[in-house]
Amino acid sequence: MTEIFKAIEDIAIEIYEAIKTKDTGKVETQNASGDVQVKLDVISDDIVEKHLLKVKSVKEIISEEKEDPITKEEGEYFVAYDPLDGSSLIDVDLSVGSIFGIYKGGYNGENIVAAAYVVYGPRVELVIARDVVELFRLNEHTKKFEFVKELKLGKKGKILGPGGTQKNWYPFHKEMIDSFFAEGYRLRYSGGMVPDLHQILLKGGGLFAYPGTTDKPKGKLRKLFEVFPFACVYERAGGKAVDGFNELLSLEAESYHDTTPCFFGSEEEIIKVLRTYKENQ
Repeated sequence: MTEIFKAIEDIAIEIYEAIKTKDTGKVETQNASGDVQVKLDVISDDIVEKHLLKVKSVKEIISEEKEDPITKEEGEYFVAYDPLDGSSLIDVDLSVGSIFGIYKGGYNGENIVAAAYVVYGPRVELVIARDVVELFRLNEHTKKFEFVKELKLGKKGKILGPGGTQKNWYPFHKEMIDSFFAEGYRLRYSGGMVPDLHQILLKGGGLFAYPGTTDKPKGKLRKLFEVFPFACVYERAGGKAVDGFNELLSLEAESYHDTTPCFFGSEEEIIKVLRTYKENQ
């Protein structure tokens, strides 16, 4: 998989340059998941496709921006990716990211073998989950990613990122979120999945919650492109990732753009989530 991660490094550098110089306006289309695209979504998708299709070990790629995968004759790995997660935040200059899930044998949670994501902020950082989770930072002078440290989650944190439209939360979910705040958890939520989960990971613990809601019972976040990759990262960093009842990586994907409720965090926060949802199922 080394050549895949090298391609992701090259992708990150090229997307970062595009973020700094290209038009941030919207286009008159939606992606395959139904989101309105910005021009950088399309540019970033083209960048990722260009690099990944050159990697011999990559058999197939599927993007959040496309309806169907692109398949090659050679290769063994399947890569699902979100080329520019949180792109709607670019015009207000907040951090955004790219997410990659690397699968072998198909796109279900149990088949993910590694994952990576990139944060484009004041610094460009790359997190890779193999046997362990490692943080790399871009040196803009050398154009190389340099190893910083291994990342591990503690058993309990103090940061809370609660997603979803609050007026559509189920009452028991709101009570659970309020109880975290009553315990002293600090609100840290930008609306960008990558920077919000990155913050919890680097700060050593907490909870990111994007539940099913009354208008979207199956949640909003996509299994292949967002949920499974971050579940891989969090579990290999010593944390947990669930849908409220089951481990996220035990789930199957019914379609390429299938969604699910999701909770990522330290062990104690996830225990509380599981207990709350079991009591209210």
